[in-house]
Amino acid sequence: MIALLVISSLVFAIESYTASLEPLRKLLATIVVPVYTVAELPYYFSGKASESIASRNTLNEENMRMRRRLLELSQITQQFISLREENARLRSLLGSQEQVNTEVLIAEIIGVLPSPSRHEVVLDKGEQHGVYVGQAVVDAHGLFGQVVEISASTSRVLQISDPSHAVPVQVNRTDLRMVAAGTGRKDVIELEYVPITADILPGDLLVSSGLGGRFPRGYPVGLVTSVVVDETQSFAYIEAKPSAALDRSRHVLLVFSELPGLTQ
Repeated sequence: MIALLVISSLVFAIESYTASLEPLRKLLATIVVPVYTVAELPYYFSGKASESIASRNTLNEENMRMRRRLLELSQITQQFISLREENARLRSLLGSQEQVNTEVLIAEIIGVLPSPSRHEVVLDKGEQHGVYVGQAVVDAHGLFGQVVEISASTSRVLQISDPSHAVPVQVNRTDLRMVAAGTGRKDVIELEYVPITADILPGDLLVSSGLGGRFPRGYPVGLVTSVVVDETQSFAYIEAKPSAALDRSRHVLLVFSELPGLTQ
Protein backbone atom coordinates (compact mmCIF):
# COMPACT_ATOMS: atom_id res chain seq x y z
CA MET A 1 0.00 0.00 0.00
CA ILE A 2 2.83 2.37 0.88
CA ALA A 3 4.64 1.42 -2.34
CA LEU A 4 1.59 2.34 -4.42
CA LEU A 5 1.34 5.67 -2.70
CA VAL A 6 5.03 6.38 -3.39
CA ILE A 7 4.70 5.39 -7.05
CA SER A 8 1.59 7.52 -7.41
CA SER A 9 3.41 10.49 -5.97
CA LEU A 10 6.34 9.98 -8.36
CA VAL A 11 4.01 9.74 -11.32
CA PHE A 12 2.21 12.92 -10.42
CA ALA A 13 5.57 14.63 -10.03
CA ILE A 14 6.85 13.41 -13.39
CA GLU A 15 3.66 14.17 -15.30
CA SER A 16 4.53 17.82 -15.40
CA TYR A 17 7.55 16.92 -17.55
CA THR A 18 6.04 14.42 -19.92
CA ALA A 19 2.65 13.65 -21.40
CA SER A 20 3.62 10.12 -22.29
CA LEU A 21 2.92 8.97 -18.76
CA GLU A 22 -0.73 10.06 -18.89
CA PRO A 23 -2.14 6.53 -19.32
CA LEU A 24 -0.02 5.26 -16.46
CA ARG A 25 -1.11 8.16 -14.30
CA LYS A 26 -4.78 7.38 -14.89
CA LEU A 27 -4.25 3.71 -14.10
CA LEU A 28 -2.44 4.47 -10.88
CA ALA A 29 -5.08 7.03 -9.90
CA THR A 30 -7.75 4.37 -10.35
CA ILE A 31 -5.78 1.90 -8.22
CA VAL A 32 -4.93 4.41 -5.48
CA VAL A 33 -8.55 5.55 -4.82
CA PRO A 34 -9.50 2.35 -2.93
CA VAL A 35 -6.21 2.56 -1.08
CA TYR A 36 -7.04 6.06 0.13
CA THR A 37 -10.50 4.87 1.12
CA VAL A 38 -9.13 1.96 3.12
CA ALA A 39 -6.56 4.21 4.72
CA GLU A 40 -9.30 6.61 5.85
CA LEU A 41 -11.55 3.91 7.33
CA PRO A 42 -9.85 3.78 10.80
CA TYR A 43 -10.23 7.53 11.18
CA TYR A 44 -13.86 7.38 9.99
CA PHE A 45 -14.87 4.61 12.37
CA SER A 46 -12.87 6.19 15.20
CA GLY A 47 -14.84 9.42 14.74
CA LYS A 48 -18.14 7.55 14.63
CA ALA A 49 -17.23 5.59 17.75
CA SER A 50 -16.33 8.79 19.57
CA GLU A 51 -19.65 10.35 18.56
CA SER A 52 -21.49 7.22 19.70
CA ILE A 53 -19.73 7.19 23.07
CA ALA A 54 -20.40 10.91 23.54
CA SER A 55 -24.08 10.41 22.64
CA ARG A 56 -24.38 7.48 25.06
CA ASN A 57 -22.77 9.46 27.87
CA THR A 58 -25.11 12.36 27.16
CA LEU A 59 -28.12 10.00 27.25
CA ASN A 60 -26.92 8.46 30.54
CA GLU A 61 -26.52 11.89 32.12
CA GLU A 62 -29.94 12.95 30.84
CA ASN A 63 -31.43 9.71 32.17
CA MET A 64 -29.90 10.36 35.60
CA ARG A 65 -31.30 13.91 35.60
CA MET A 66 -34.72 12.58 34.68
CA ARG A 67 -34.57 9.98 37.46
CA ARG A 68 -33.61 12.62 40.02
CA ARG A 69 -36.40 14.88 38.81
CA LEU A 70 -38.88 11.99 38.98
CA LEU A 71 -37.90 11.34 42.58
CA GLU A 72 -38.26 15.04 43.40
CA LEU A 73 -41.70 15.15 41.79
CA SER A 74 -42.67 11.94 43.59
CA GLN A 75 -41.73 13.51 46.93
CA ILE A 76 -43.68 16.66 46.10
CA THR A 77 -46.69 14.54 45.11
CA GLN A 78 -46.55 12.57 48.36
CA GLN A 79 -46.38 15.80 50.36
CA PHE A 80 -49.30 17.18 48.37
CA ILE A 81 -51.39 14.06 49.05
CA SER A 82 -50.54 14.24 52.75
CA LEU A 83 -51.44 17.94 52.92
CA ARG A 84 -54.65 17.34 50.98
CA GLU A 85 -55.72 14.57 53.38
CA GLU A 86 -54.79 16.70 56.38
CA ASN A 87 -56.78 19.58 54.92
CA ALA A 88 -59.77 17.26 54.48
CA ARG A 89 -59.45 16.14 58.11
CA LEU A 90 -59.28 19.72 59.32
CA ARG A 91 -62.31 20.66 57.21
CA SER A 92 -64.17 17.73 58.72
CA LEU A 93 -63.08 18.83 62.16
CA LEU A 94 -64.26 22.38 61.48
CA GLY A 95 -67.55 20.90 60.35
CA SER A 96 -67.78 19.24 63.75
CA GLN A 97 -66.93 22.58 65.35
CA GLU A 98 -69.92 24.22 63.65
CA GLN A 99 -72.19 21.78 65.50
CA VAL A 100 -70.80 22.89 68.86
CA ASN A 101 -72.44 25.84 70.56
CA THR A 102 -69.60 26.38 73.00
CA GLU A 103 -66.04 27.58 72.50
CA VAL A 104 -63.55 25.03 71.20
CA LEU A 105 -59.82 24.80 70.61
CA ILE A 106 -58.13 22.73 67.91
CA ALA A 107 -55.25 20.61 69.19
CA GLU A 108 -52.83 18.19 67.58
CA ILE A 109 -51.92 14.78 68.96
CA ILE A 110 -48.15 14.79 69.48
CA GLY A 111 -47.70 11.59 71.47
CA VAL A 112 -49.24 8.27 72.46
CA LEU A 113 -48.71 6.68 75.87
CA PRO A 114 -46.58 3.55 75.25
CA SER A 115 -48.69 1.20 77.35
CA PRO A 116 -51.02 -1.58 76.16
CA SER A 117 -53.18 -1.22 79.25
CA ARG A 118 -53.72 2.55 79.00
CA HIS A 119 -55.32 4.41 76.11
CA GLU A 120 -53.93 7.92 76.45
CA VAL A 121 -52.58 10.52 74.04
CA VAL A 122 -50.71 13.79 74.48
CA LEU A 123 -51.92 17.06 72.92
CA ASP A 124 -49.95 20.18 72.04
CA LYS A 125 -52.22 22.42 74.11
CA GLY A 126 -52.00 22.94 77.87
CA GLU A 127 -52.73 25.26 80.76
CA GLN A 128 -51.46 28.35 78.97
CA HIS A 129 -54.10 27.73 76.31
CA GLY A 130 -56.90 27.45 78.87
CA VAL A 131 -57.05 23.65 78.93
CA TYR A 132 -58.33 22.14 82.18
CA VAL A 133 -58.64 18.67 83.76
CA GLY A 134 -61.95 17.04 82.93
CA GLN A 135 -62.33 18.90 79.63
CA ALA A 136 -64.17 16.96 76.91
CA VAL A 137 -62.28 16.10 73.73
CA VAL A 138 -63.91 15.24 70.39
CA ASP A 139 -62.66 14.54 66.89
CA ALA A 140 -64.41 14.95 63.55
CA HIS A 141 -66.54 11.86 64.17
CA GLY A 142 -67.47 11.82 67.83
CA LEU A 143 -66.47 11.80 71.49
CA PHE A 144 -62.76 11.09 71.84
CA GLY A 145 -62.08 11.29 75.59
CA GLN A 146 -61.30 13.74 78.37
CA VAL A 147 -58.31 15.62 79.71
CA VAL A 148 -56.84 13.96 82.81
CA GLU A 149 -53.57 15.85 83.26
CA ILE A 150 -52.14 19.18 82.10
CA SER A 151 -48.83 21.00 81.96
CA ALA A 152 -48.05 24.50 80.76
CA SER A 153 -48.03 23.61 77.07
CA THR A 154 -49.36 20.04 76.80
CA SER A 155 -52.19 17.90 78.12
CA ARG A 156 -52.87 14.19 78.51
CA VAL A 157 -56.18 12.76 77.30
CA LEU A 158 -57.82 9.52 78.44
CA GLN A 159 -59.65 7.93 75.52
CA ILE A 160 -63.16 6.50 75.85
CA SER A 161 -61.79 3.03 75.04
CA ASP A 162 -59.58 2.94 78.16
CA PRO A 163 -60.75 0.27 80.66
CA SER A 164 -61.02 2.91 83.40
CA HIS A 165 -63.19 5.28 81.35
CA ALA A 166 -66.98 5.50 81.37
CA VAL A 167 -69.37 8.00 79.81
CA PRO A 168 -73.14 8.46 80.29
CA VAL A 169 -74.91 7.87 76.99
CA GLN A 170 -78.39 7.49 75.58
CA VAL A 171 -79.83 5.71 72.57
CA ASN A 172 -80.59 8.33 69.98
CA ARG A 173 -83.66 6.40 68.77
CA THR A 174 -85.35 5.88 72.13
CA ASP A 175 -83.53 8.21 74.58
CA LEU A 176 -82.80 5.16 76.74
CA ARG A 177 -79.98 6.10 79.13
CA MET A 178 -77.06 3.90 80.14
CA VAL A 179 -73.27 3.97 80.65
CA ALA A 180 -70.67 3.12 77.99
CA ALA A 181 -67.39 1.78 79.35
CA GLY A 182 -64.01 1.19 77.75
CA THR A 183 -62.83 -2.36 77.16
CA GLY A 184 -59.13 -1.81 76.47
CA ARG A 185 -59.79 -2.18 72.73
CA LYS A 186 -59.90 0.79 70.37
CA ASP A 187 -62.73 -0.74 68.35
CA VAL A 188 -65.11 -1.83 71.13
CA ILE A 189 -66.92 -0.25 74.08
CA GLU A 190 -69.50 -1.96 76.29
CA LEU A 191 -72.83 -0.82 77.67
CA GLU A 192 -73.16 -1.56 81.37
CA TYR A 193 -76.20 -2.80 83.30
CA VAL A 194 -78.69 -2.73 80.44
CA PRO A 195 -81.82 -4.79 81.29
CA ILE A 196 -82.56 -7.65 78.91
CA THR A 197 -85.94 -6.02 78.22
CA ALA A 198 -84.39 -2.74 77.05
CA ASP A 199 -85.31 -1.48 73.59
CA ILE A 200 -81.90 -1.42 71.92
CA LEU A 201 -80.87 -2.86 68.58
CA PRO A 202 -77.71 -3.27 66.50
CA GLY A 203 -77.18 -0.11 64.49
CA ASP A 204 -78.57 2.22 67.18
CA LEU A 205 -76.58 5.42 67.61
CA LEU A 206 -75.30 6.22 71.09
CA VAL A 207 -74.80 9.89 72.00
CA SER A 208 -73.56 11.57 75.15
CA SER A 209 -76.45 12.27 77.51
CA GLY A 210 -74.86 15.20 79.32
CA LEU A 211 -75.60 13.64 82.71
CA GLY A 212 -72.89 14.15 85.30
CA GLY A 213 -71.82 17.47 83.77
CA ARG A 214 -68.57 16.14 82.33
CA PHE A 215 -69.48 15.73 78.66
CA PRO A 216 -71.76 18.06 76.70
CA ARG A 217 -74.98 16.46 75.47
CA GLY A 218 -75.48 15.12 71.97
CA TYR A 219 -72.01 14.03 70.85
CA PRO A 220 -71.87 10.71 68.92
CA VAL A 221 -70.23 8.07 71.06
CA GLY A 222 -70.72 4.84 69.13
CA LEU A 223 -72.88 2.51 67.09
CA VAL A 224 -74.33 -0.63 68.66
CA THR A 225 -72.83 -3.68 66.95
CA SER A 226 -73.98 -6.58 69.11
CA VAL A 227 -76.86 -7.28 71.51
CA VAL A 228 -76.73 -10.62 73.33
CA VAL A 229 -79.65 -11.51 75.60
CA ASP A 230 -79.41 -14.43 78.02
CA GLU A 231 -82.72 -15.15 79.74
CA THR A 232 -80.83 -16.47 82.75
CA GLN A 233 -79.10 -13.13 83.26
CA SER A 234 -80.53 -9.81 84.43
CA PHE A 235 -78.54 -7.70 82.00
CA ALA A 236 -77.83 -7.95 78.29
CA TYR A 237 -74.32 -8.00 76.88
CA ILE A 238 -74.07 -5.13 74.41
CA GLU A 239 -71.09 -3.93 72.41
CA ALA A 240 -70.66 -0.78 70.33
CA LYS A 241 -68.04 0.60 67.97
CA PRO A 242 -66.71 4.04 68.96
CA SER A 243 -67.65 6.83 66.56
CA ALA A 244 -64.34 8.64 67.05
CA ALA A 245 -61.29 7.49 65.10
CA LEU A 246 -59.40 6.68 68.30
CA ASP A 247 -56.36 5.18 66.59
CA ARG A 248 -56.29 7.42 63.49
CA SER A 249 -57.23 10.99 64.41
CA ARG A 250 -54.41 13.51 64.36
CA HIS A 251 -56.36 16.64 65.29
CA VAL A 252 -59.07 16.97 67.94
CA LEU A 253 -61.25 19.66 69.49
CA LEU A 254 -61.05 20.66 73.13
CA VAL A 255 -64.56 21.70 74.19
CA PHE A 256 -64.91 24.54 76.69
CA SER A 257 -68.12 23.58 78.48
CA GLU A 258 -70.37 26.29 79.87
CA LEU A 259 -71.99 23.95 82.35
CA PRO A 260 -71.97 25.07 86.00
CA GLY A 261 -68.98 23.90 87.97
CA LEU A 262 -66.73 23.60 84.94
CA THR A 263 -64.51 26.60 84.34
CA GLN A 264 -61.31 27.20 82.44
